[in-house]
Amino acid sequence: MSIIGKDIEKVVSLLIKGELVAIPTETVYGLAANGLDENAVLKIYQTKNRPAFNPLILHTNSIDKVREIVDTFPPNAELLAKTFWPGPLTLVLDKSASVPEITSAGLNTIAVRIPNHALTLELLSKLPFPLAAPSANASGSISPTMPGHVEKTLGTKIPYILDGGNCQIGIESTILKIDKEKVYLLRAGTISAEEIEEKCGIKVIKNNIDRSIQSPGMLRSHYAPQKKLLAFNREELEEFIKNSKNQEICILAFDTYIDSIPTPNQRLLSVKKDELEAARNLFNMLHELDEMDSELILAEFLPEKGIGIAINDKLRRASANK
Repeated sequence: MSIIGKDIEKVVSLLIKGELVAIPTETVYGLAANGLDENAVLKIYQTKNRPAFNPLILHTNSIDKVREIVDTFPPNAELLAKTFWPGPLTLVLDKSASVPEITSAGLNTIAVRIPNHALTLELLSKLPFPLAAPSANASGSISPTMPGHVEKTLGTKIPYILDGGNCQIGIESTILKIDKEKVYLLRAGTISAEEIEEKCGIKVIKNNIDRSIQSPGMLRSHYAPQKKLLAFNREELEEFIKNSKNQEICILAFDTYIDSIPTPNQRLLSVKKDELEAARNLFNMLHELDEMDSELILAEFLPEKGIGIAINDKLRRASANK
């Protein structure tokens, strides 16, 4: 089984040898390897059973190091980086020749970010390479936000889990593609398009016509529990429950319980209607509900605004193919 600990020097040694290690970030735990080593990156894909066409994000601890792995770093990228890094924003830019095709899934672009987690920033400062680090779970399943989640799914497959506690944001980063002067939203996160426009004066194009896989988080089915999950708005949710016949149901609601369902079978994302708290609780509560003795998870959509857009996107993808 994996060792869970805080020994950064041990993690550095493992990564330099080409091994995989789970690392904490402010968003979710990542399955990390040397992002410039083809063999190490291949281990990520194999361990997660991740589709080869799904690119990875490279993590570094400075803008100077980002410049080494991208072809150009245009002014709009510079402004976004200085405004939101370290933090839950990923930029997709033209890649440099140093980035192997397996890391970018054959694309001419690479996704990059500086995470906002003290332990991982310290780790990155000790490494001569960026870390590729998709979520530390089996591909398509619920993302891990604490060491125990990683241990449950990958504990027999990796040597070490760097313990950084519970993730403070709890859902994956916002992803923007920089295409010359245009900026496209590829994945919604806790940094909204509206916040980007307000702080940077950069117009974010939300409806990208190109539906090809250009970054992580774009697969139709993602973040899924083992149990069947269905997501509705509140009115539809209550109507579904009323018409359900003898089904064992558990509920993921936004801020108030459903009267007809036993309270122990329910989780509330935020009684304060706090979207950041809801995001932080989302995956952990899905893990808890997935372990209950019920047949079905019913989830309530949040208002379709701000961070609610990102949470609803996760719920839609988690319910795909169910």
